[in-house]
Amino acid sequence: MFVYEKKLQYPVHIANTNPKLASLIISQYGGPDGELGASLRYLSQRYAMPFPELKGLLTDIGTEELGHLEMIGAIVHQLTRDLTDEQMKTDGFAQYFVDHTAGVYPTAASGAPWSANSIQSTGDPIADLTEDLAADGAMA
Repeated sequence: MFVYEKKLQYPVHIANTNPKLASLIISQYGGPDGELGASLRYLSQRYAMPFPELKGLLTDIGTEELGHLEMIGAIVHQLTRDLTDEQMKTDGFAQYFVDHTAGVYPTAASGAPWSANSIQSTGDPIADLTEDLAADGAMA
């Protein structure tokens, strides 16, 4: 089980609406190498780890990635919460808004929705850890 403290460790306070920026940051939420995929990748791969310490490490990392997901979601929400019709049209957020309004939805900046196809859990600890390195390198 997890212990959830109902506040962000690093509070997000964005005053200005910026749908252009939100349309890029959304990839960090639900893009192929975003926080949603990272958390599920680690939390799924932990079962194949040969030592309890490695299982615990991947559990801790996966849980931390969920915290990152929460922070990115707060950023996207605050960047889009007060969108005007004009901003939606001129700043490239109209396509997203049609399906999700101002809701935070796991998608890539390209508009492709998040898919489990972007993560791997092979059962081979070396292959899984190599994929984790590659995915975290792509997010940097």
